[in-house]
Amino acid sequence: MADNQALRAVLEAVAVPGSGLTLGGCKALEKMEEKADGLDVLLKFDFPAAHVEQALKEAMGQALSCAGFTQDVHVWINVDIATHKVQPGVATIKGVKNIIAIASGKGGVGKSTTTANLAIAMANMGARVGVLDADLYGPSQPTMLGVADGKPDQANKKLIPVVADGGVQVMSIGFLVDTDQAVVWRGPMLSQALQQLLFQSEWDDVDYLFIDLPPGTGDIQLTLSQKIPVTGSVVVTTPQDIALIDARKAVDMFQKVNIPIFGVLENMSVHVCSNCGHSEAVFGSDGGKMLAEKLGVPLLGQLPLALPVREAMDEGRAKALQENHAQIAKIYTDAAWQIALAIAGKGRDFSSRFPKIVVE
Repeated sequence: MADNQALRAVLEAVAVPGSGLTLGGCKALEKMEEKADGLDVLLKFDFPAAHVEQALKEAMGQALSCAGFTQDVHVWINVDIATHKVQPGVATIKGVKNIIAIASGKGGVGKSTTTANLAIAMANMGARVGVLDADLYGPSQPTMLGVADGKPDQANKKLIPVVADGGVQVMSIGFLVDTDQAVVWRGPMLSQALQQLLFQSEWDDVDYLFIDLPPGTGDIQLTLSQKIPVTGSVVVTTPQDIALIDARKAVDMFQKVNIPIFGVLENMSVHVCSNCGHSEAVFGSDGGKMLAEKLGVPLLGQLPLALPVREAMDEGRAKALQENHAQIAKIYTDAAWQIALAIAGKGRDFSSRFPKIVVE
């Protein structure tokens, strides 16, 4: 029999691929038991890890082999994603653990495309994911996620989100109104509609709910910051100066309402000609990178201006896009991975464990 303490030390030093963490650092080593046919190891993570599972198992086996352990290693991974802290004074929502707001200061920078693809990437990593389309004037998530013809069922006076390919739960005003007609609503109606879409939907144990915000810093954003429990945000921009000016406004808004920014994602960073392969920074270069550096937050990724992305979003094939284009899928997966790790690093929310106190 091997020395259990020595084996534990070897395993705790193993790095979780692409995270900057070790198994010991994230307290993942739940159980370890040496048996006649090898070593059984149970790991537990507070973030989805399906995309690194194989690489992690190989790294563990190699580490144990180098330490002189020659028996087979059997690894099981459990994922238990917790509810993490939100802005003060806002209660969490039943059925939703963590909410990520996807924002931009101006339209046309690919915010909705980013939302849909981050949701698909997170679902591919093994998480339970939802998307709330809060762009009430221009709802596009049903189209991008391939459920434009879907209609939410009702149960117990609540709406059941439509389930898209990949298991992503989707709720949008686009399911409830004629999308060919203009939504002519003032601010209070917009705010009420957003709250109804969120609070009156029967979310089914969602680990991460992505909210696709409309551009700007108006009534919807104010409602989000004051009444909706947001774990953190992602700012989407393009490299050119005019987009960066507006992106800074979105950043300033989140800072004023104490919502952390997990990072900046830069869209349309370079155009690659599909005929000759020539690369050209049509909208300038590294604007998102410079914004992230100025804010002291990660640059989550730089997405090219690519025809397959546009075609897939128009045709409702967000999941197929990532299945068929590994390079694009990797950028979104790496971004979703950074978001998941940032959330796991936040303090947990234990408010649901306390009884409601009524003073009479």
